[in-house]
Order: sequence, then structure tokens, then C-alpha cells
Amino acid sequence: MAYDKVLRLAAAGCIGMLMTGCVMAEKYEAEKARSLNFQRLLAQEEKRTGDLDAELKQVKAQAGELEGRNREMTAQIQAVREQLASIQEEAAAARETEGMRTQMKGAKKAKRKAKPEAVAAAPAPAMAEPAAAAAPAPVPAGGAPAVHVVQAGETVFRIARQNGVSVQQIRQWNNLKNDVIEVGQQLIVAPPQP
Repeated sequence: MAYDKVLRLAAAGCIGMLMTGCVMAEKYEAEKARSLNFQRLLAQEEKRTGDLDAELKQVKAQAGELEGRNREMTAQIQAVREQLASIQEEAAAARETEGMRTQMKGAKKAKRKAKPEAVAAAPAPAMAEPAAAAAPAPVPAGGAPAVHVVQAGETVFRIARQNGVSVQQIRQWNNLKNDVIEVGQQLIVAPPQP
């Protein structure tokens, strides 16, 4: 009987050892599977990190390219603005030149018209003509307004100053929209006196 007990105890010990070995084998397999899964996840993360690094480099390259384009466009816009300002200045100068040409043409026409009238009237010395133009026009007493005939080189401002009135009054009396006048034009320089 004692032999039976020893056998039973030996069998129980072997079974216990076998079961412990099976449990350890299962734990080993589970740890191995977990380790492989972790390695797979780590490889995926490394791949994702590499992809993100590549995208970041591409975005940085595009940003640099866009900044370069932005600088070029800014320089082009500035050049266009400078050209526009230059064109506007040239256009203003051309308008001014055209106005002066119109005045000069009017002066030539007035001189041509004035020469026959001057010959028909009593001959007067050449020096008396500018002095008469510079003196303020007398105010007629008959109720008619005083009139000034525009000479070459005269301006509305100069005529107003010579006659002691404002430029605005001359514009108003003569229905002028601006200060452009022509040689030979007759301007009212004083209101009619009652």
C-alpha cells in the first residue's frame, strides 16, 4: 500500500509538472504573439512617420516656391503701379501741352485778325499796347460792363489782378467753366454800372 501511495504521489507530481509546463508554453506563445503584434505596429508607425516626413518636405518645398512667386508678383505689381503713375503724369503733361497749343493757335488767329483792324485804325506805337493792356479797364458810366480783350500770355488770374477783382467773379461774369481763355476773347472785368 505504501507503494500505491508513492505511485499516486508520483503520478500527481508528474501531472502537476506537465500542467505547469503546458501553462508556461501557453504563456510563451501568448508573449510571442504579443511581441510580434508590437513589432508589426511599430513597423506601421515607422512607415507612417516616414510618409509624414516626406509630406512635410514636399509642403516646405511648395511653401518656398509660393513665397518666391509671391515676391515676383509683388515686384510686378509695384512695376505696374510705377508705370501707371508715369503714364498718368505723361497724360497730364500732354493735356497741358494741348491746352497751350490751343491757346497759341487762338493767339495766332487773334493776331491775324487784329493786324488788319490795327492798320485801319490810327497807327499807335508798339509800346503803348502792353501798357494799355496792363492798366485796369475803366468802368463805363453808360451801364455797359467793362470789357478786356485777352492778349497773348495773359491768364484769368493776371486779368483779375489787373482789374482789382477776383478770379471767381471773372468766371461768373463770363460764364467760364475753367481758366482756359483764348487770345482775342473779350472778358467782362467789371459789372455794369447803373
